[in-house]
Amino acid sequence: MMRLINFYPPFLGAGIRVLSASLDPHTIKVRLALNWLNRNLFGTQFGGSLYAMCDPFFAVLLLQNLGSDYVVWDKAASIQFLRPGRGPVYATFHIPPETVAEIRARADGGEKIEPAFQVDVVDEAGQVVAHVEKLLYVRKKTA
Repeated sequence: MMRLINFYPPFLGAGIRVLSASLDPHTIKVRLALNWLNRNLFGTQFGGSLYAMCDPFFAVLLLQNLGSDYVVWDKAASIQFLRPGRGPVYATFHIPPETVAEIRARADGGEKIEPAFQVDVVDEAGQVVAHVEKLLYVRKKTA
């Protein structure tokens, strides 16, 4: 499924590509190429594209690992732009198995959980271009 997301029109047009999703079920690596469709007035990565490359992946990872008996929604997000993206940038999303197990246990106990996750968008030299924080909403589905 994650390979098919590469053909999702907003990602395709923005130059966002999922690079790896099948090797580790707890990790997704994404690349955003710099092209004329996502270049801003200053010739660097458009901020909306930088955010778009980070938007769904923590929720997707968590839902993938919890299963269809759970509701997972994005609740809030913030992004800090730290330096201009002058070329391809990357983000690696990871949710450790222990975190998934803790969220599952709390949701199974009837709680509504709001876990927070963070990711850095880095350039090819490893310099941080942007820092993104995501707040999710998780609960067990009711019958």
